[in-house]
Amino acid sequence: MSPTVAAIVDLLALLCLLAGALLCLLAAIGLLRFPDLLSRMHAATKPQVLGVLLVLFGVALGLRSVPALGMIALAGVFQLITAPVASQMMSRAAARTDQIDMQTGEDIKD
Repeated sequence: MSPTVAAIVDLLALLCLLAGALLCLLAAIGLLRFPDLLSRMHAATKPQVLGVLLVLFGVALGLRSVPALGMIALAGVFQLITAPVASQMMSRAAARTDQIDMQTGEDIKD
């Protein structure tokens, strides 16, 4: 790989890492700032999953190693599978225990 191509790939890796870290930070801030359960679950899954995938893609670009790519891809697939399922199960548990109003989607205050 020529030095110019390697520099471009390193720059792309850096940009992916920074964008992923920013999305993970925004997801964490959303978990702290959003008022109700459903909003927090959205912040916990959507930007966090994309942020982790961007970080993994940036690591894969930086490493340029075929054996490491398998592990990185496996971690990304598990992230894509587990986070939405966990969010759905939390919302289901909240609805079944009458923690949220199913018509409005807001938390029920005691």
